[in-house]
Amino acid sequence: MASDGKSPPVRPSDGWKERIIVPTILAGLAGAGTGLLLSRRKSFGGAKLAASYSANLAIVAGCYSGARELARDARASEPDDLINSLIGGVASGAVLGRLQGGQLGAVRYAILFAAAGTTLDFATLKLRPFFHDLRSTAKDKINSFSNWRLPEWSPIQILDEEAVAAKHAREQKLYAQRALGKIDKEES
Repeated sequence: MASDGKSPPVRPSDGWKERIIVPTILAGLAGAGTGLLLSRRKSFGGAKLAASYSANLAIVAGCYSGARELARDARASEPDDLINSLIGGVASGAVLGRLQGGQLGAVRYAILFAAAGTTLDFATLKLRPFFHDLRSTAKDKINSFSNWRLPEWSPIQILDEEAVAAKHAREQKLYAQRALGKIDKEES
């Protein structure tokens, strides 16, 4: 909180970690799953193929997401702007294509990444309301089970406020005893 009682202004770069790290991890998991599904090839082992696909797809997604976020920050635009996806796709495709196949590879990869990335981001924007509805429905279902109680014999029990306070007091007492025990051992 600021000293005048107002919350600090929202910076345009807020949330960049979620827009880069989450897609990179998801792409790595998708690559690993694809590698495991395609592990019938005799030349590679299943684990090697899954690791290779996972690493490659995570690198591509990380480069694309980072370039898209850099374009968004440079343009000072919203995260959902598709022009950022186009610029990020061209930039990351050109860099990775240049490493892979020279100048011609850079052009091909730039076009491919721009088209694929922008298409994926457009589809994500269109499907976002559906997933929000699905998430709220799932939360409602979970909340409808809130009246469910564990049986008396279950080792997992929900503690009320008094039980939590008693547990906290026991833990503090044990911590103090351990701390005193360590001090006594150091002195002798």
